[in-house]
Amino acid sequence: MTTASRYRYFSDAQWEWISGLLPSNEGRRGHPFGDDRRVVEGIIYRYRTGIPWRDLPRSEFGPWQTVWKRHRRYAGDGTWDRVLMALLATADADGRLDWTVSVDATINRAHQHATNTTRPDQDTGGWVELHESAAARV
Repeated sequence: MTTASRYRYFSDAQWEWISGLLPSNEGRRGHPFGDDRRVVEGIIYRYRTGIPWRDLPRSEFGPWQTVWKRHRRYAGDGTWDRVLMALLATADADGRLDWTVSVDATINRAHQHATNTTRPDQDTGGWVELHESAAARV
């Protein structure tokens, strides 16, 4: 790492690899992007701490609006998807990725009417479910 700080998340080698996946300034009109590393680490800091965008430390990451706009732009143009796919592909190729998935069915409950099955022959407990009017129930 370049400096020992609680705001720095990437080593120089990690940043070198990730920075190649981010959009460049070449051919871009308007104000060129500033320090990409500072902005990306601001995005990471915000998600790790759970703070609002406005509470990002300006001295470390610059204006919060810049960090938010860059995050929004990267999310919209698919940059984050490309970075994630590249990270997953590299980790999988190196054997550092475990594809074991565990799903606990007790938290994936569906409502009784969401089963898409036929109704049982017994009464389910309410006249509303019969789809009859109150006058017809006499």
